[in-house]
Amino acid sequence: MKKINIGVIGCGHWGPNFIRNFSRMADVNMQAVCDINPDKLIQIKKEYRRIHTYKDYHNLLDNNKLNAVVISTPADTHHKITKEALEKNKHVLVEKPLSLEIAKIKDLIRVAKRTKKILMVGHTFLYNPAVNKVKEIIAKKELGKIYYIHSRRTNLGPLRKDVNAIWDLSPHDISIINYLLGQMPEHASAYSQRFLSHKLEDVGFIILKYPNRVLAHIHVSWLDPKKVREMTIIGSKKMLVYDDTSVNEPIKVYDKKVMARQYKREYHSFKEFQLIIRDGKVEMPRVNIEEPLKIECQHFIDCVTHGRKPLTAGENGLAVLRIMDAINKSIVKKGSFIRIP
Repeated sequence: MKKINIGVIGCGHWGPNFIRNFSRMADVNMQAVCDINPDKLIQIKKEYRRIHTYKDYHNLLDNNKLNAVVISTPADTHHKITKEALEKNKHVLVEKPLSLEIAKIKDLIRVAKRTKKILMVGHTFLYNPAVNKVKEIIAKKELGKIYYIHSRRTNLGPLRKDVNAIWDLSPHDISIINYLLGQMPEHASAYSQRFLSHKLEDVGFIILKYPNRVLAHIHVSWLDPKKVREMTIIGSKKMLVYDDTSVNEPIKVYDKKVMARQYKREYHSFKEFQLIIRDGKVEMPRVNIEEPLKIECQHFIDCVTHGRKPLTAGENGLAVLRIMDAINKSIVKKGSFIRIP
């Protein structure tokens, strides 16, 4: 099978991780990288001697030997570079968000269809084996009817300069919850605040209303003493906690529920109505531990090789941005619920 020649544009936080994963794949030639920082290119060249380095991404895109590129640059550059890459006949994997504007994402989807190229957004957590195990548990109705989901994604930093904490962190949780429930929320409410001395909000709280009266609450923060990556899912039969920071036991299923015991006749007082709390065992389903980014990278290569639509195609990025747009509008309106089109 012919190898896929790939390049990476942007060697900041995530870029080196993409380079590491693609360089270890048998069906990939990790051929070129680009960054405006010459020191980073020198470091990469020391570690990967066969890689070609570029300071200008236009020169990398002019390399006709490249079949695909990864774009890991600041969010406000994604649309411009991605569009140019697609028009240069390259398949593209873009770090989230695909763009900061709905119209620009629609534009990229149109260009990808016209050029018949793969457009994939890096919602890495959807490739996490633990997340897919949670989806399997929900699909099997083991938790019963889902009542609500509460997610916390907090840490003390790192502070970004291009987007605030809500834009930095919450797309992960939003994409996961959409994936688990298999549907979009109908309304969004959000509130954010800036406490530190920089110009961007460092904490935010989001409420999403899904069909069938399912609620989701998301707390994100750059200003928290403890790194937390936890999602709690409450169902009518059981409850589940997914902890992304737990290496050995990322999922715990609690056989707990609250039942109402009612008398056959009509009751008129609290004595005639009793809540029963069932406190059963805790199960820890087995999860095959594998780096989600590695799975994401391999999925991208498989899609390029076989012409398949990615799990996180451009439409997935558009769905998340529709929600983010409603969140922005809600913040402006001091937390009012905004309908998501």
